[in-house]
Amino acid sequence: MKKSAAAQKSAATKKATTSKKATTAKKAATSAKKAAPAKKAPAKKAATASAKLKKAVVAPKKATAAVKGVAPAQPVSASRPRKEESRTALVRRARRINRELAEVFPYAHPELDFVNPFQLIVATVLSAQTTDLRVNQTTPALFAKYPTPEDLAAANPEEVEEILRPCGFFRAKTRSVIGLSKALVEEYGGEVPGRLEDLVKLPGVGRKTAFVVLGNAFGRPGITVDTHFQRLVRRWQWTDETDPDKIEAAVGALFPKSDWTDLSHHVIWHGRRICHARKPACGACPIAPLCPAYGEGETDPEKAKKLLKYEKGGFPGQRLNPPQAYLDAGGKPAPPLGAG
Repeated sequence: MKKSAAAQKSAATKKATTSKKATTAKKAATSAKKAAPAKKAPAKKAATASAKLKKAVVAPKKATAAVKGVAPAQPVSASRPRKEESRTALVRRARRINRELAEVFPYAHPELDFVNPFQLIVATVLSAQTTDLRVNQTTPALFAKYPTPEDLAAANPEEVEEILRPCGFFRAKTRSVIGLSKALVEEYGGEVPGRLEDLVKLPGVGRKTAFVVLGNAFGRPGITVDTHFQRLVRRWQWTDETDPDKIEAAVGALFPKSDWTDLSHHVIWHGRRICHARKPACGACPIAPLCPAYGEGETDPEKAKKLLKYEKGGFPGQRLNPPQAYLDAGGKPAPPLGAG
């Protein structure tokens, strides 16, 4: 009897344990079913967000090289270059950007008025912390009164200051151009030297100014790393450098030396007209599919067109006497100082 009772008790305990496990398993299954939709929801939201993102970053239709505004052409891909691109891919993308910009700005040129190396080097020194337009509006009076280095070297500083006042920092700039002229007279016989190592020794002349003169007055290749150039090459991820000399070396290594001067014009023109520092006109940009920074500015094509400057926006350029190619393309010369 005792054995039978014990057996019965064991069987009852085993049955209760089995029942408890079944109940627990059933609750777990029910809980899993309830939790399943919660796991799917984020995936659905992520897919929706991804679709919206893809729609938002579709690049605008490519701008044409026409001077009068930016007209649409063939649609471009929405894909963007990866930050981890190989050296070969970077070189190819950089050179393609330059080719595209050459089509958009076939008339690109130095935007300072000059007729000889002396006028160009003086105008470039004066362009610091002001626009080329303001320099171009100021230098006619300066060169009319002081046409040669000898004339400017012997000038009365107060008279020069009065002429240069519209350029800003006119006292410091007066000292620079008079000192520059004296150095040209005393060391180079009144001629602007055509070598980098000589140019950078002149008062007020750095590598940027030297390369402007070498490339545009002497036809010797050089990269002009101004504020626009620095901003754009970093925005395009050509380099992460911030020092102008290092930027010059890094970008120069991506292109054949023969391309350097025109490359500088293309990049600077794009920075002044389309790819602005604060409000890039992304929706009117001809190289949008090649730009890792697409979307930093206005992407709506119609709104972006309103951000275009100079001839791209239908306005005058910076030179009072621009090259004929610019005029033939529909560009307008800038007005003289005090006009309009």
